[in-house]
Amino acid sequence: MCYAIVVMSETLDYCIAAGKPMVSRSACNRRFFVTINIHMKKGERIMSKQSGKDMSRRDFAKASALAAGFAVLSGKSGVAADNVDTLKVGLIGCGGRGGGAAINCLTGNDNVKLVAMADVFEDTLVNKRREIENNEDPRVKPKVDIQDEYCFHGLDAYQRLLETDVDIVLHATPPYCRPMHFEAIVAAGKHVFMEKPFAVDSVGVRRCIAASNEAAEKGLSIISGTQRRHQTSYMETVKQLQDGAKGEILAARAYWNGTLPFSHERKPEWNDLEYRLRNWYNTIWTCGDNIVEQHMHNIDVINWVLDAHPVKVVASGGRAWKPLEERYGDLWDNFTCDFEYENGVHMLSMSRHWRNSKNAVFEEVTGTEGKSSCRDMGRDRSDPYVNEIIALVESIRGERPYVNEGVQTSESTLTAIMGRMAAYTGQEVTWDDALNANEDLVPAVLDFDHEYPVGPIPEPGA
Repeated sequence: MCYAIVVMSETLDYCIAAGKPMVSRSACNRRFFVTINIHMKKGERIMSKQSGKDMSRRDFAKASALAAGFAVLSGKSGVAADNVDTLKVGLIGCGGRGGGAAINCLTGNDNVKLVAMADVFEDTLVNKRREIENNEDPRVKPKVDIQDEYCFHGLDAYQRLLETDVDIVLHATPPYCRPMHFEAIVAAGKHVFMEKPFAVDSVGVRRCIAASNEAAEKGLSIISGTQRRHQTSYMETVKQLQDGAKGEILAARAYWNGTLPFSHERKPEWNDLEYRLRNWYNTIWTCGDNIVEQHMHNIDVINWVLDAHPVKVVASGGRAWKPLEERYGDLWDNFTCDFEYENGVHMLSMSRHWRNSKNAVFEEVTGTEGKSSCRDMGRDRSDPYVNEIIALVESIRGERPYVNEGVQTSESTLTAIMGRMAAYTGQEVTWDDALNANEDLVPAVLDFDHEYPVGPIPEPGA
């Protein structure tokens, strides 16, 4: 299969963050085109016909990031026609994060228009639509064109949105449905910004890896909500760390010690499924527990610095303060993990949701030549939440190298899941154990007429 390689500088901020020479923005937009033949298939390997050299997925991603992005020239192109067409945007998941992503998309990009919205619950959809339509920001107002026939609610709302002519999907539902929705988004030929984590269990991660590989074959751009990877202080610092600024990395720490984001009392009119989905942060199958849903951010940074994932983990944790009430579901409230990487580096990972306690959210690495917070050798000059969707749009339009963060985010999701598995069971869990596990937490059938009782609280050794 033939691909065009579009070689170009990134935008000025990203040129600076990547340590590239200071150049004008017009120079950053200069393009050069070459054509090569590349064989791609689902899986982990890519073969170049030119050289016959076999490369790993990670090697190919590194090479692409240095010089080129590719777009499929047969079938649906990954580059918008003429690079100037207005891109139609659809939002799936109309809660707080979904609304934020929509505003980020509109404020950061020209020639985009929000035209469709979908959510399981009609009231959530209506409230968020009103909020967005009433936004008077001149960077937002002209880019909102939501018609009634492009608003969908119900468990199948995502499917109906994908039947429209949107080019980009902003996906910000609770984590439980992301693998299923991701597969459908890719099958529909849409580019996607998708919040993290990608899944709540091993089966879901494998589905997301497969969907990411299929997206690459189709030239569909994927950006995930790991915004630290688009925050210039982190970008500049991680590049220097990988270049040896602190010598050889010997150890790492990653913490998210905070408070419980929310828990809702059950309303009399809510059946089991409605309550689980509205109170989604308090059930394992809907959110993955705090180590997966939230602490994955910090874990992802260490994986990024080391350009690797752990090979094994031991962990502990529990439920220290939450009373046995339905609103608190079956989650734990604290995890402590000792992750070990192939090169022998250990990462101490700590995450908890405790009240009136010392909070700490950070990453840290220790090298032979000192410590780093993973963001202390750079500076922030723009909003990472906006940057990540700018990167998506620029990738679609061919204004930067092709971006597909699907596999790397799946790997960081699985890192958090393997920590949870080790803590819940009290056993050492290897990467292969986690990747190949049959753990499938999400109910096979979701129906408002079915019962979904809260599961038992995990007990190590049980």
